[in-house]
Amino acid sequence: MTEAPPEMHSWKTRLVTRLMHGYFAFARGMTMGVRAACFDDKGRIFLVRHSYVPGWHMPGGGLERRETAFAALVKELREEGNLELTDPPELFHVYFNRLTSKRDHVLFYRCRNVRQTVPRKPDLEIVESGFFALDDLPKDTTPATHRRLAELSGKTPPADFW
Repeated sequence: MTEAPPEMHSWKTRLVTRLMHGYFAFARGMTMGVRAACFDDKGRIFLVRHSYVPGWHMPGGGLERRETAFAALVKELREEGNLELTDPPELFHVYFNRLTSKRDHVLFYRCRNVRQTVPRKPDLEIVESGFFALDDLPKDTTPATHRRLAELSGKTPPADFW
């Protein structure tokens, strides 16, 4: 069995994640999500810190029924960061997210020259967000985020699993 990543060590986090995915199993069938490495014109990456799971993550979320991946990406970037795409997103890789459920996949995009329309105010879902230089990421940036950045930079090949 694969060991859970550090951000999933808390029983509360695992419970909330399983409950959410249980609901999604009925509401959506197979689950699929989008996540994006969003870079501004200075090369900084946009990260969010959620209220319900520890660490800093790239923005993203699940696809709803009858929603395209592109529509979900645009929606999640707007909701989680007030972000707008100025260049077309590039699909980087598709990952199997087996630690979340046995049927979850993540479409991972690279988005360049992303623009923030206004700073994102904290709320019940996103407690912090911002752009960070790649050599100055927040201390508790998740291991998955570090893995994706290493893949994007070409330091490691893309994995099959999130």
